Amino acid sequence: DTPSGLLDKEVFAKIYKQFFPFGDPTTFANFIFDVFDKDGDGTINFKEFICALSITSRGNLDDKLTWAFELYDLDGDGFITFDEMLSIVDSIYKMVGNMVQLPEDEKTPQLRCEKIFSQMDTDGDGKLTKEEFRDGCKHDPSVVQALTLYDGLV
Repeated sequence: DTPSGLLDKEVFAKIYKQFFPFGDPTTFANFIFDVFDKDGDGTINFKEFICALSITSRGNLDDKLTWAFELYDLDGDGFITFDEMLSIVDSIYKMVGNMVQLPEDEKTPQLRCEKIFSQMDTDGDGKLTKEEFRDGCKHDPSVVQALTLYDGLV
């Protein structure tokens, strides 16, 4: 219940917990919250919620990749560092718990991030530009499938 029409981090995390009852979605929900909360006031208003939902559910692939880049670029400096990626991936692993069977080379967040960076960091500088991230995602069928799964359903 949000009588004010605003979502705070605590309520947002509780909503995520309903969808991921076998893991701990709190950290990931906080990362998502921060991207939704465009004005940085600590709440998500109806407009912020609808805009983010529109991009994530109905946007084209480039829009979704831009949104995902904002999620992973935790400090907003225009790059995704290994540590930023590790923070997000670790939170995803905690959220899904043991519900997903992972390949051997992705068994841990560290391994998954090493694999991603080896594929995407084309200039080897230890950080991903938006272009490297977009190109890498577009060449990974599992990422494209995940980003387009709900097209047109919402």
